[in-house]
Amino acid sequence: METHQIKIHTEFIKLQDLLKFSGAVETGGDAKLIIQEGRITVNGEPCTMRGKKLRPGDRAAIDNETELVVT
Repeated sequence: METHQIKIHTEFIKLQDLLKFSGAVETGGDAKLIIQEGRITVNGEPCTMRGKKLRPGDRAAIDNETELVVT
């Protein structure tokens, strides 16, 4: 699994914004689609909430292939 560290300078980042900020998707529409399809896990649990707040230490995985670690 490919892992990317994503540094944020705020208290949290929303899941859809993390996907866009990291470059995993190009648009918010793409983020919405893959989240609704159930292709995202947050800390090992399936997540279909676009507005899920991720804080430093949280991990989001796309299709169990790419992992985004919030730092």
